[in-house]
Amino acid sequence: MKPVRVRFAPSPTGALHIGGIRTALYNYLFARKHGGKFVLRLEDTDRTRFVPQAETYIKDALDWCGLQLDEGPDQGGSYGPYRQSERKEIYKAFAEKMIANGNAYFAIDTPEELNAMREAAKAAGNHSFKYDHTMRINGRNSLSLDQAYIKEWVASEKPYTIRLKIPEKETITFTDIVRGEVSFKGSELDDKILLKTDGMPTYHLANIVDDFSMKISHVIRGEEWLSSTAHHVLMYRALNLEDHIPQFAHIPLILKPTGKGKLSKRDGSKFGFPVFPLSWNAENPEDSFEGFREAGFLPEALINFLAFLGWNPGTEQEIFSMDQLIEAFSLNQIGKSGARFDYDKALWFNQHYLIGRQGIEIAKMIRNQVSDQISDSYLSKACDLMKERVHRANEVLDKGYFLFEPVKEYDQKNVRKRWKPENQSTIEVLLTRLEGMQSYDAQDIETMVKQYLEETGLKFGDVLPVLRLGLAGIMNGPSIFDMMALIGADEVRSRMTRAFSVFNQIKKDAIQG
Repeated sequence: MKPVRVRFAPSPTGALHIGGIRTALYNYLFARKHGGKFVLRLEDTDRTRFVPQAETYIKDALDWCGLQLDEGPDQGGSYGPYRQSERKEIYKAFAEKMIANGNAYFAIDTPEELNAMREAAKAAGNHSFKYDHTMRINGRNSLSLDQAYIKEWVASEKPYTIRLKIPEKETITFTDIVRGEVSFKGSELDDKILLKTDGMPTYHLANIVDDFSMKISHVIRGEEWLSSTAHHVLMYRALNLEDHIPQFAHIPLILKPTGKGKLSKRDGSKFGFPVFPLSWNAENPEDSFEGFREAGFLPEALINFLAFLGWNPGTEQEIFSMDQLIEAFSLNQIGKSGARFDYDKALWFNQHYLIGRQGIEIAKMIRNQVSDQISDSYLSKACDLMKERVHRANEVLDKGYFLFEPVKEYDQKNVRKRWKPENQSTIEVLLTRLEGMQSYDAQDIETMVKQYLEETGLKFGDVLPVLRLGLAGIMNGPSIFDMMALIGADEVRSRMTRAFSVFNQIKKDAIQG
């Protein structure tokens, strides 16, 4: 068996969709499971769509997700360069070899001529125009024109492309690890461009040349590339490289939450959730997107979630560390059907991992969203109090805002139900006693409150709900004693003084109403 070598080969044309991260994850898990190598190759031959900052984004996203590279543009390796734009001269020789053995041909059709052919086909009722065995005879290429003319054209450095010649009477069959035996009729395929007019290879040529040159053993990629694999198999054969064809595994699409259609980058804005690992900031606000990291997700939660979008361990276990995923992962357990993107499940995973984190770790995630006047220590303690009550780190500041600022709004229904004006003086005495404590920690506060209730004959239900409403404005939240210890005696007194006034007015309005 060949040594396992897999590659993640994104195009740096913008932000990396989480579908790309899932592809990288499956490659990474497979490589680690089999003691192989995980390679990053940047397929940057489409210079018209190239975005300079996209390469850094891709690397940062992989790093945040914990997918360590063995080879790549920064790591180096024995099979570089790892940017296709730096391998330009390699591809031309392979394309010319296919011309020499009759499996490819020169084409000199101009964009205007191709458009005219497309319009003619449309007028004839063919709305899916493709440059294939039926069209090539009408095109301007080395199969339809005089060879001397073509030779002179190419020698004079006029623009030309090189196209793959599809054998129209042949059926191309290959085995896919996920999908089994797959076949395509040559008559259904188009003559893909291999080398563009600028001398750069297309994805199809660069893909197979690099997979061969880098000794890639398995190609694990999205199912949208399944039909292209027939072209790639033909190209391996055309180059007499049948023994070097990698094993293919085409993983299912990630579907919209509705289950209908592929999840797109615009769906995040539409449905209100991130679809990128990290935020992407573009000049046009409409092309800027929030990432899972900035939305308050932990990388291990995202990885755990993405692993299950297409793969199933065959057990009831759902929580997996990276090491456990590596141990359990198998390409044979990847399904064929599309995987529905369930954001609620992503939140469920994230809450699990947040609960297992220390407050200081969560605080680091949201530090830049909090005033410098709030200390790291205070923020960490607040995160510890709220982590079991939130699904995302950012929600600590939203759902637990009362830990950082005075109450904005009171639950009037519960105020009317819980507040008894005749208890005000008794609660004020309690506050005074609490202010006099030498140690104002949660345990001592609880002890003092219990002792005071025994002395006065008040019940917990007479006091604790009132304190919670006065300090947080709502009836749920962290322990009232932990909250009091965190915000401090002075803030407790200040909030309760204001609350008494508001409560009395609410009660008065209720009676009059």
